Amino acid sequence: MLFRALRRKIEQKLGRIRMSTVSSEILPPSNQGMKVLDRSLFHTRLPVVCVVFKEPKYIGQFAKNFKQDILRLPGLPYAISLPDHKTEQNRDGKSVVLDHRVKSTGCVEKELSEACLQTIKEWEGTFVDYSFDLDYEFWRADQILRSILPADSKEQIPSGFSKTGHLAHMNLREEFKPYASIIGQVIIDKNPSIKTVVDKLDTIDTTFRTFKMKVIAGEDNFMVEQLENKCKFHFDFSKVYWNSRLSTEHERLVGNFVSKTDAICDVMGGVGPFAIPAAKKLCVTFANDLNPESYKYLKVNIQENKVEGFVQPFNTDGKKFIWEAPRLLYEFSNKTKVIHRTEVKVSKTKDSSNKKHKKSVITEDVTIPTFFAHYIMNLPDSAITFLSDYVGLFTKAFPDLTQQQVETLPGFRLPTIHVYHFEKFSPDEPEPSNVELCHRMHAKVVKLIGFEIAFEELEFHNVRAVSPTKPMYCISFRLPSAVAFRR
Repeated sequence: MLFRALRRKIEQKLGRIRMSTVSSEILPPSNQGMKVLDRSLFHTRLPVVCVVFKEPKYIGQFAKNFKQDILRLPGLPYAISLPDHKTEQNRDGKSVVLDHRVKSTGCVEKELSEACLQTIKEWEGTFVDYSFDLDYEFWRADQILRSILPADSKEQIPSGFSKTGHLAHMNLREEFKPYASIIGQVIIDKNPSIKTVVDKLDTIDTTFRTFKMKVIAGEDNFMVEQLENKCKFHFDFSKVYWNSRLSTEHERLVGNFVSKTDAICDVMGGVGPFAIPAAKKLCVTFANDLNPESYKYLKVNIQENKVEGFVQPFNTDGKKFIWEAPRLLYEFSNKTKVIHRTEVKVSKTKDSSNKKHKKSVITEDVTIPTFFAHYIMNLPDSAITFLSDYVGLFTKAFPDLTQQQVETLPGFRLPTIHVYHFEKFSPDEPEPSNVELCHRMHAKVVKLIGFEIAFEELEFHNVRAVSPTKPMYCISFRLPSAVAFRR
């Protein structure tokens, strides 16, 4: 018994290996060189073998015992009805479809395990040849593109994209640009929520972080609505910076902010991916961006998400904003004092017979902090160079006060700086470890703020790898008093 059980496990494992190997052979017909999409040319037939059991009750048990021997292709059923092969007990001709490596009844003994064949015999199963018609709708985007693009480029099929609202953003390599239109159309066909596909044409502009793009398929519509972290954002994708791949990072950082207590200064705030969620947490936020279009949509998003009062928008130079923000917040706090917040909550009544909803109005006053708890600088290409502008931060903001006088102001605190940064390295050098990269960044921070801040006082969060030699980090540290008050 033990030997049989062991043998059966080995046969099942071998079956799984065979299945995974053969699965790669299920591909659409080759259409290399196609430039205009013809969906009719992706039709093919998949020959399979079905087993019709005398009694249909065996189908479920067979599928459970011999998972490696039944059809497991997404989009195709492993159990079908064959009316022409019905029996007295199996009136609908219900059958189980064998794995697609079994292409005909003539090869069942070669492909199926001894245990599987014996079970089919004991349960009075009959083998029947069958075939599935596979058309364009069946294939995945990467499978279709693999059949179209040149054979020498199939290792990196360009089926991936970044999604923002209804728009898919691709960054096609030069060799794929002649196929841009057909690639874009396949992306739209296989992703119902995508209406527009664009291809990046050049590098990001260092001033406004935008880039030229071309519509390669779908509607010529750049106005998007993006949902992120329970907030709604509207903007023209072609005129502002937005990266959907940073949604997790936006959520992570905002999660560190203390509701009703922390004030946030977002120096390169874009359309509000940090500022709006922070305001939703009732954190007073000053959000700035140099791009007039970002500033325009930031104001739209403030209104859309009903966080007026909690977000103060600015459209100025980042360096100037860093210097002026502490004084502006202090004046805003002393003048306005509190923000009156009103929220209408809708809840169901306990009486099930009453279909009406109960509305309750919640009002509260949120005291405006006098000093920022956090500064955010999300401009990875150059944000780290702005660290030198924090030297003498409070000396510039309060020129008529001494350090002691500033430190005794109500609510005084030293802010935590969060700076996003690409720590690039050469592809010709041995790949540096994470620790080595962190020490390189620490050295840059020390040089820029002119202060030997301890390595242990910095936090390095690896956000993502933009490319193999371009990791993105968030460097966080409490601004030293000696730096903030330097004259």
